[in-house]
Amino acid sequence: MTPSLEREREAVEKDLAKVLPSASRWPETLHRAMRYAVLGGGKRLRPVLARIACRAAGGDADAVGRAACGLELIHSYSLVHDDLPALDDDVLRRGRATVHVAFDEPTAILVGDALLTEGLLVLARYPQGEKWAARRARVTETVAEAVSSRGMVGGQMEDLEATGQVTGDGVEIEPERRLERIHRHKTGCLLRASVEVGAIWAGADESVRTAMRSYGESLGLAFQVADDILDVTASAQELGKSPGKDAATAKLTFVTLYGVDTARAMLADLEAEMLALAEAVEGPDGALAELARFVVSRRS
Repeated sequence: MTPSLEREREAVEKDLAKVLPSASRWPETLHRAMRYAVLGGGKRLRPVLARIACRAAGGDADAVGRAACGLELIHSYSLVHDDLPALDDDVLRRGRATVHVAFDEPTAILVGDALLTEGLLVLARYPQGEKWAARRARVTETVAEAVSSRGMVGGQMEDLEATGQVTGDGVEIEPERRLERIHRHKTGCLLRASVEVGAIWAGADESVRTAMRSYGESLGLAFQVADDILDVTASAQELGKSPGKDAATAKLTFVTLYGVDTARAMLADLEAEMLALAEAVEGPDGALAELARFVVSRRS
């Protein structure tokens, strides 16, 4: 990350350690496993995105610091469940053992359950004070919708069904349409919500929120295209997880469907979209443009 984005990430790290239950608090094993799942590193992209979107829309990013951590807790829940043997069966995450390997599978299931509910609780509780009440309610609703069966979880379901290239009711779907639908929901919904809630916390008007949502849509898709490319071009050390799993499991991705060169061209187009949207909100050299370039050029 760039120095300014790294400062945002460090601020998130400090708040995360505060909002998570202490490892010494009952039930100790569950809380220890939750902290293991969340505090083991990561880009903290979603809370960082919410913070810089809030600032770009004229709000106080530090005032919503703890609230933004709710997004990371929810994202962490999705990773813990994604890694389970019943889904992706991954043994490595962020360069160390996944939760079901470090603890056990039943604990990992409960960790995911707890992180989802804890994340929503954080969003509903912070920032504290009556003046934030309406915005807290709107933010909690926005994020809950983003991770619901119509959002992230629905995208995960479609991803599972895509292995056979048919939906659960037997209706055939064009792979191009299905791929975009998977990633706009599985990855994109929470990223888009992260941008939007930053604007909500800032009290931005509808025109700014619309621009933020469009930026978030493009960012979510760009993040996934970059992820698919990295799966075939990066090492396990760079990724912090096992590379090459998409091809090994015949997973539907931008690379398996279009090839690396076309996927890179798509990523360049998405970068241009994001930079234009970011400029409309805060000028050409703001944090949103900086984050867009980071997502496109990242190596992990």
